[in-house]
Amino acid sequence: MEIARQLGATVISLPANVGFGAANNIGARSVQSQFIAFVNPDIEVVGSALDELAQNFEIDPGAVVAPQLLNVDRTPQPSGRNLPTLSSKIFNRLPGAESRDYQITANPGERRYISWAIGAAIAMTAETFDEIPWDDRFFVYYEDSDLGLRAWRSGHAVVLDGRVRWVHGWARETFRFNLAAWRLEVASMTKFYLRYPHLLLPVVFARLFHPERARIGRVVASEEAQA
Repeated sequence: MEIARQLGATVISLPANVGFGAANNIGARSVQSQFIAFVNPDIEVVGSALDELAQNFEIDPGAVVAPQLLNVDRTPQPSGRNLPTLSSKIFNRLPGAESRDYQITANPGERRYISWAIGAAIAMTAETFDEIPWDDRFFVYYEDSDLGLRAWRSGHAVVLDGRVRWVHGWARETFRFNLAAWRLEVASMTKFYLRYPHLLLPVVFARLFHPERARIGRVVASEEAQA
């Protein structure tokens, strides 16, 4: 925190760990800004990328937008996702996950519709945030899946912008055995699927509950990209 202060950031010290979503909400509500970006500390924001990210809101003011994240070796990181059915979540942890259509990446210069973006970097207007803040009932994990689904249900498209490419030093704790992390994962997973029980169904049936299904994974229409 001291380094952040030295660099000119406003630091909000909380008396306890309130959770990822709750902390995001506190931070967002403490500022007066037209646009809000939630960016994890392990993200390298490159160049004028914030301005480029904000261009999305000239095209669609209500969109929830995420940059295309890169691994430290500059290979694309699958930061966009398809519908978060339980089966998709399970298969995503198995070898060959990148060959399935659950993970979504955007090539340089293109923008793709996604169901949700991993919570490491997400941006929206303040007006959209006021409508769909993070749900602080998720202490950590699944709050990003929930945000994406609520965005679509509220009429806000979720877009992965391949023109904006930030490096993310990702090290998810549940990729290895960590009992504390898995307890948090299971607790949030239970809340999530109680809220969206249809996502326990196979993908072919679960997607019938999502009218946005025909758009997820597709490149955003060229006329929008050129607007």
